[in-house]
Amino acid sequence: MTSATDWLILPMQYAFMQRALVIAVIACCCCAVLSCHLVLRGWSLMGDAVAHAVLPGIVLASVAGIPLAIGAFAAGLFCAVSTGWLQANSRVKSDTVMGIVYAGMFGLGLVLLTRIETDQHVMHVLFGNILGVSGGDIIETVILGGASLGFVLVRGRDLVLQAFDPTHARAIGLDTGLLRYGLLTALSLTIVVSIKAVGVILIVAMLIAPGAIGYLAADRFERMLAAAVASAAVSGAAGVLLSFHLDASPGACIVLTQATIFAVVLVLAPKRGLLAARRRRMRVATSTT
Repeated sequence: MTSATDWLILPMQYAFMQRALVIAVIACCCCAVLSCHLVLRGWSLMGDAVAHAVLPGIVLASVAGIPLAIGAFAAGLFCAVSTGWLQANSRVKSDTVMGIVYAGMFGLGLVLLTRIETDQHVMHVLFGNILGVSGGDIIETVILGGASLGFVLVRGRDLVLQAFDPTHARAIGLDTGLLRYGLLTALSLTIVVSIKAVGVILIVAMLIAPGAIGYLAADRFERMLAAAVASAAVSGAAGVLLSFHLDASPGACIVLTQATIFAVVLVLAPKRGLLAARRRRMRVATSTT
């Protein structure tokens, strides 16, 4: 019977698994930081929109022979900026605008993918190809992820203030437009970082679950951020290892691990979990009798 140590060490004997583990942890941690801001702002659907919208950029970049990250970033940024502009200049509600933009761009990407000859396998684009990453992909991920995290961490307090009280943020002289579009740019970069890990379909889970876990587990933003990053790192590493032993998709295993952690925290969180809420209700009921 395989011991726990062997279970951990055996996959790490292969170079492709080592690279997959590194890129999974980096991508998950980047998504976790952005996830906290998206959850606080109610922008979860925005992450889904931008993630799906990068598909036409990937296909066109492959045809043009330029790095896929450039095409994905350009398409994601176009989706984010156009969605923000439509929200500010039309009477259509934000969720409707995002649904129309991302569905339209995702549909365009699928049409291009089927009609234009590229070397991009459709399953790799949709569900990731983390086991096929190279050393260069890791360097690219570190650079892009660092740029995304750099902006979010440097302007973190301003972003949190804008999320909770945008009127006060404007009153003290913060450039709320710059913060908004800066966060959307960081979101686009983070999605580009994560495409190789889980693809455009599953990336929305990585942009929602860590922030939701942190929100349930902590009552201060700093603790929320720490809980989100810790859960994301654990799920990234565990998902890659599970995929090796189960012979399953690494991206799907990462997302499934995150969902499992969320379910546990939903029940056991000390202040916002279901058990804590039940105990409060019982105390109230007891005190009123």
